[in-house]
Amino acid sequence: MTIRHLAPLTVACLVGFFSCAAMADAQHDPTGLWTGRLVTDQGTCDETRDTSTFQVGTKRLAFTPADGSIALRGVVEKGSTHYHTEALIQQPSGAPFPMVFEAHPEGDTMVGTYGTPRCRAHIVLKR
Repeated sequence: MTIRHLAPLTVACLVGFFSCAAMADAQHDPTGLWTGRLVTDQGTCDETRDTSTFQVGTKRLAFTPADGSIALRGVVEKGSTHYHTEALIQQPSGAPFPMVFEAHPEGDTMVGTYGTPRCRAHIVLKR
């Protein structure tokens, strides 16, 4: 085989590799950054004003509502396709303010629910 024959073979291998990687769904390849906008289901959700980000790593998770300064954190559980992040903030009055985000893969997206004592919202996140 000559170099002239190797070039098309190399291109064919790379095209196959990238097309397979691009077709990976959220369940089989959840790692990465996912973005979307929260939609209020109940209560008052100031967090719907801007895009939110969900970061899935190999060991850790983070959800940032409205891409603000508070990140809800979690740990990736091996073999699970259910993701849970949370933060417990202390209000100026001293009262606790829990924030929770749960998500799961659905096709090429992550679908999630966000909740606080004053708000419940859903979100569809895309890469």
